[in-house]
Amino acid sequence: MPTVSNLVLIDKLKDMIDACLSDYIRADEPVAILDFPDIRNCGDSAIWLGEIAYLKNRHGKEPAYVSRTHDFSPEELELVMPTGPIFIHGGGNFGDVWGVHQDFRERVLELFPHRQIIQFPQSIHYKSPQRMEESARRIGRHKNFVLLVRDEESRHFAQKHFDCEVRLCPDMAFAIGALQPAAPELPVLAMLRADLEQAVEFDRAAYPDLPIEDWITESARSVRISKALGAASALMTLKPAEMRLRKLDAAAHNRFRRGIRQISRGRAIVTDRLHVHICSLLLGRPHAVLDNSYGKLRRFMAAFSGGTELSYKAASLDDGIAWARAQTNQSNRDRHEALEV
Repeated sequence: MPTVSNLVLIDKLKDMIDACLSDYIRADEPVAILDFPDIRNCGDSAIWLGEIAYLKNRHGKEPAYVSRTHDFSPEELELVMPTGPIFIHGGGNFGDVWGVHQDFRERVLELFPHRQIIQFPQSIHYKSPQRMEESARRIGRHKNFVLLVRDEESRHFAQKHFDCEVRLCPDMAFAIGALQPAAPELPVLAMLRADLEQAVEFDRAAYPDLPIEDWITESARSVRISKALGAASALMTLKPAEMRLRKLDAAAHNRFRRGIRQISRGRAIVTDRLHVHICSLLLGRPHAVLDNSYGKLRRFMAAFSGGTELSYKAASLDDGIAWARAQTNQSNRDRHEALEV
C-alpha cells in the first residue's frame, strides 16, 4: 500500500484537480466527454476512469454523452445535451505525434464555436512548426476553449502559442485514489514502451533474468465480453447514449484491471511509461523511472510527482534495474528482520 507521505501526495493532487475543474462544472448542466480511448494502452483507461471518478465523486455526475473519435455524432450530442461543457479526454496526444486525436479535437472546436470546450490535462509536443501554427489558428478562432496541461513546459508552450485559457493540472488518473495491490510475484519487473514514444533501446538478451513487458497486449475477446455486459446493464433505459457509456466504461475497467494485475506482479518496477509511474504511486510500489521520447515523464514529475521516496529518476536502464534490485533486497531484509522480532 502507499506510504503515509504517498497518500498525502495523492490527496494533494486530487485537491489540485478539483481546484482546476470545479469552475467549469455546474450542478444544473450535463457534461460530455469525447475521444474515449478504445485502445489497448492501460494508461489511457486509467485517465478515463479518473475522469469518471472525479465527476461522480466530486459532482455526483456521469457524462450525458461520450464518444470515440470514429463514432462521434455532433447531432446526437446536441440532442442529448444542448447546453453544458464539452470535455475532451486527457493524456499525451496533444500535438502531432498522435495526429488522429489532434485532428479530432480541432474538428470539435470548429463544430462547436459557441460551446465551452475543456481539454482534460494533456502533455504537448509538436515536431512540425507548420502543424503547430495550424493548431494555433483553429484554437484562436474558438473563444471559449480551456486547455489543461500536465507540466510547466506544456503550460509555457501553450501560453506562448495559443490564444486560450491555459491551466496547470495533474493527470486525471490520480482521481482514482490509492489502490490495494496484489502480492508481488517477481523481484523486479521492467515495463518498457514499444511504440512511437520509445526512447529506451535495449537488448533483451542482455537481461536474461529480467521480465521485460509492455501493457498494450490484451484479449480482444475479454474486452468484447466486457463491452457487451456493460451495454446490457443499460438495456432497460433504451437510451443509446447511456448504453454507449456503460459499454465503453466497462472496457476501460477491463483494461485497467489487466494493467494493475500486470504491474502488481513486480515488487519493484522499472518503466518509461507515465501511467506505470502513476499507477505505481497509487499502488505504493517502488519504481525507477526512465523518460519517453520527448521528456514527458520528467516534465510531469517535476511539476507534480517527483517528491516521493517510491520513485527514482534513473540515468539509464542499467541504473534503474540496479536501483530496483536494491529496493527488493532492502524489502527482503526488512521482512527478515520483522520475522526475527
